[in-house]
Order: sequence, then C-alpha cells, then structure tokens
Amino acid sequence: MGNINVADRINKQLPAELVKFLQLAGGAAVQRQQRIFLVGGVVRDLLLERPIIDIDLVVEGDAIKLAEGLASLLNGEVIARSRFNTAKIRWERWMVDIASARSESYSFAGALPSIQTFCDIHSDLIRRDFSINAIAVYVDPLHFGDLIDLYDGQADLKKGFIRCLHDQSFKDDATRIWRAVRYEQRLNFKIEKHTLNLIERDLHYLKTISGDRIRSELELCLKEEKPQISLRRADELGILANIHDHLIFREKSFRLFAKAQGTLEPFSAPEEFYLALLIYDLTTEQLTDFTVTLNLPRSVARVLHETLQLKDKLPDLAGKEPTNSVIYGILHHFHQPAILVNLLVTTSFTVKKRLELYLEKLQHVRTTLSGEDLQELGITAGPRIKETLESLLEARLDNRINSREEEIAFIKQSKAS
Repeated sequence: MGNINVADRINKQLPAELVKFLQLAGGAAVQRQQRIFLVGGVVRDLLLERPIIDIDLVVEGDAIKLAEGLASLLNGEVIARSRFNTAKIRWERWMVDIASARSESYSFAGALPSIQTFCDIHSDLIRRDFSINAIAVYVDPLHFGDLIDLYDGQADLKKGFIRCLHDQSFKDDATRIWRAVRYEQRLNFKIEKHTLNLIERDLHYLKTISGDRIRSELELCLKEEKPQISLRRADELGILANIHDHLIFREKSFRLFAKAQGTLEPFSAPEEFYLALLIYDLTTEQLTDFTVTLNLPRSVARVLHETLQLKDKLPDLAGKEPTNSVIYGILHHFHQPAILVNLLVTTSFTVKKRLELYLEKLQHVRTTLSGEDLQELGITAGPRIKETLESLLEARLDNRINSREEEIAFIKQSKAS
C-alpha cells in the first residue's frame, strides 16, 4: 500500500468544527514556521474508517505557545503540562491534545523514559509502540492530508497485523504487551509472529513495571467494549499470571463477563464490578496479594474483599424461608457491586431471588420515625435509640408495621411491655 492523501477522509469522518480547527492549526503553525501533524490513533482510525474518538496533534516546536495562540482565536482555554510540553485546548464542546515532537530513551527495563522535546516528527514516530500507531498526517495547508509512514503501518493495517517497531520495544516498556493485546482484540487483528515471539521472550519484564502502571493497563482493558476477549487473550499469553500466579480467565469467566454486559446494559459496570468478577475464584490471601501488587485504591480493595466475604455467606441465604429482616441483616453491610457480582455468579435460584429482593426492595426500606421522634416519644437518648430504630426497621422489613401511625403504636407498646 503506497502513501496516500487522506484529506477526503478527514473531511468525511471528522465533524466540520474539527476540520475547521485543523485548518486553523495548520495555518497558525505555518505562521510560526512550524510543522504540525495528526498522529497516532486518529490516523489509524481514519485509515480503517473507524469512528474517531480523540484528536492528537504533534508540532515540531513549542506546543504550549501554539496551543495558547489557538485558544485565543477560539475563545477557549489551555491546560498545559510544561514538563512534557503538551497542552489540551478546550473550546465549546471540543477538546484536542497538542504535544511537541519528542524522543525517548530508557535507562533500564521498566524505567520511565527520559524525554527530549523540540525534536522532529521522525524522532517522535520511532518512539511509538506499533507500526499502525506510527503514522502521521500533515495538517499544514500546502500538504494537508499527506501521510508520513516510515514503518509500513499502512501495510500492517491492510494485513491486520500488530507489529512493534524494534526488538527492544517490550524491554523498554513492557506495558506495550498489554496494549498489543488490546489493539489486537479491538481491531480484530493478529499480533505479528515476530512481535509475538518478542512478547513471549520479554514477558518477564512486566515484573519491572510498577503496580500503578499495570493497574492502569488493566483498567483500560476493562473499559474495552468487550473486555472478556482481551482478558482471555492475556490469559493465553501468560500476561495475567504475571499479576498473580492464580489469576486465570477461562471459559467460565468469559461467559460471566459477557453475561454482565447483557445484564447491566445500558448502564456501564463500575471498574470494581469487573475486577470483582476477575478475582472471584481467588482466596482471601491471594486477593490481598493482588490488591497490594496493583496498589489498588482502598475503596476498590474493600469491594473486592466484600465480594469474597459475601460469597462465603451465600449458603446463609439458601435456608428455608428466611425473613426479610434476616436477608437484610446478611446483606446491608455490603456495597452494591459486591452483591451484583454474587448475584451474577450464583447458580442457586433461591439465593438469586433473595439477592434480587434485597436490591429491588429491602435496601430501600426506611422507618418514618427518626431518633429525635423517638426522644419525643420518651425513649432515652443513647444506645436505646439505636436499638429501638433497629427493632422498628426489622418490623418494617417483615411487614408487621406499614405506616407512621403503626410505628408510633409499636414504640408505645414496646415502652409499655
């Protein structure tokens, strides 16, 4: 596949406002004697005729100053990161990223890169992960839409290949292994044979990556339209086992993830919901290792531990006709994602119905009387208030009282007895 001009595709696939912005940016860069390019995923998706989600621009020169000049013309704002000479331009409902062309070098495996800015576009493209993401498009008026394809990215798009740019790619940054899987599954491509061999050779370098960075890659995987296909591939390649030896993703997990999407649509499952599904077969000790390895936020770790704790309590929900208050007593300490995961996983019809009863009805039951109301009815302040409210809620849950008047009568009867 030879070089092509994608101006027509830009005009067709991008909203008119963003096409006008690109023309404005190209003209502004020329006035500053700079070259500016569309890069990365936007170019890949233009060539594949896929929906465009993000716009990324690279300029040979000072990105922040260019962004400030464009923002003033658009009556927008600039969010700048001077360390990397990158900027976001926001105006109306649009947002575009602009970065200075840069080169990167790695002092050792797993290190964050040393960055040199104000480079040319060739230096910027060679630092990228895969050939299909290392294509640039001129935005200046004279060459608008012309491609720069130094690493045969167009040919790999045509073949459906994920191919890294050099043999040290995964040693430099092992998170690219996760990205290879995501792109392969999202685009329905194949990891090219030599790149696959490099992944197998360099898999151990994932151990050099911080837990925070691995967690970020896993979260991106969970945000894919069908995360189960990426996770299954990650399991096949041994990537999940690099997080924890007992972390697996077999057909059962695949079916549960697919079921979760159908159950929760059109709502998006929270991050911890998918994570809880992923760790469902771990022991508590193994889960602790998992949360420490990924440095999970405390709130997320809590939900994951609750998921396993509730899993152990499910037999209590399978008994003969527990009262509503008993069901409530078992479940009300747990956060909703932990309950939803167990609802999805359980194969017991009885347990499922009782979890649904709690989620749909019992968790919303409230008393009409407050602690202040109880004091006005003669209940002494202190522990007695809490105990009485609990007794009142229990009676409400079990349908022994159904109105404010009945609550008051219940309190008076309790005082008299």
